[in-house]
Amino acid sequence: MNENPYFPYAESPSLVKTVAVLTLINGIVNIFWGLIATAVVVPTVILACLAIFTILPTILGVFEIIYALKLLNNPPQPVQPSTTIAVLEILTVLTGNVFSMIVGILALVFYSDAQVKEYFARLNNLPYPVAPTAPVPPAAPEPGPVTEPESPMETTPEFPVEPKEPRPRKVVGENLDEEPESDTDQLV
Repeated sequence: MNENPYFPYAESPSLVKTVAVLTLINGIVNIFWGLIATAVVVPTVILACLAIFTILPTILGVFEIIYALKLLNNPPQPVQPSTTIAVLEILTVLTGNVFSMIVGILALVFYSDAQVKEYFARLNNLPYPVAPTAPVPPAAPEPGPVTEPESPMETTPEFPVEPKEPRPRKVVGENLDEEPESDTDQLV
């Protein structure tokens, strides 16, 4: 981009120029669309109540032309991306204007581009948000000294427990007075 200190906005991204030109053309189309629709609807007495819906594209067309001229101005005037105009362009499909709907969808897509966001931030002297980086997980805390109970009896149970008498262990060959049983006796 041109870094001339006297003219910092000399070059706008091609998507911004595209949005400006499409919005200008769509503004002209909406003005004619609204005038033609009003001319058709107003003479009929039955459809006269729908005249307000035919005037809305004309009003939108005026706002589109003003916005597009601000973008195409040299140097461009500080403006924000107009998502409101883009949404209203999409809603003009209710009046039968499909071209305006397509322009509105394209404008919303172009406004979400990183270059376009950066251009509008620079145009309005706003800090451009840096793309978020991957979050750094917090450092693991240092392990502290592990304290274990010395015996299970030191912990206090939730309910009283009666101590049990230890049972004598039976070990083979411990009692030498008795002879171990043979395998053949066990099978019988």
